Amino acid sequence: MKDLVLLIAKSLVDNPDKVEVKDITGEKSTVLELRVADVDRGKIIGKEGRIIKAIRIIVNSASAKLDKRASVEVVE
Repeated sequence: MKDLVLLIAKSLVDNPDKVEVKDITGEKSTVLELRVADVDRGKIIGKEGRIIKAIRIIVNSASAKLDKRASVEVVE
């Protein structure tokens, strides 16, 4: 999951070297924290949050296939 989010985020931003993904694993779910440069945050979120929603849908679908739960959060 971490590699998937990293690949998608790096392809969307202008500063791919500043993209970081940290995974926090709990008992039943995993939270993926996505950090990007300040100027790229809008590109990750998109108009009305459409891009981040699409990323979350992809991650949820991939994690469901593995019988797990995962969520993506954009942190500052």
